[in-house]
Amino acid sequence: MKELIQHYYDTFNSGNRAALLELLSDDVIHEINEGGQEIGREAFRKFLDRMDRCYQEQVESLCVFSCDNPNRVAAEFFIRGKYIATDEGLPEATGQPYHLRIGAFFESSNGRITRITNYYNLAAWMKMVCA
Repeated sequence: MKELIQHYYDTFNSGNRAALLELLSDDVIHEINEGGQEIGREAFRKFLDRMDRCYQEQVESLCVFSCDNPNRVAAEFFIRGKYIATDEGLPEATGQPYHLRIGAFFESSNGRITRITNYYNLAAWMKMVCA
């Protein structure tokens, strides 16, 4: 499972969204930071489309943690990004840079990711892009 998550983030950094989506189950659960829950690979594809339109991001300093349950892992990393297009309900984008610590939790089944839960400090991100 740790290798699957490492591959997920390597694929994220590569920008190959089709390959990234192939790592997910058809009914993947995506729990969005301070947001709702979306279900399904197609919903996650739409989420990635919005993210790619509004943000340029790279994962740095990834650390993946495992436990006794082989189907659950956690990850901590930094996202280095630029806010390039205004996202709905957020401040105006002008290319503001940010560097933010992220926590993520995953579940898997049959070699595919079945749940992704992300957490980050939205108030800290807002300070970075509104400064």
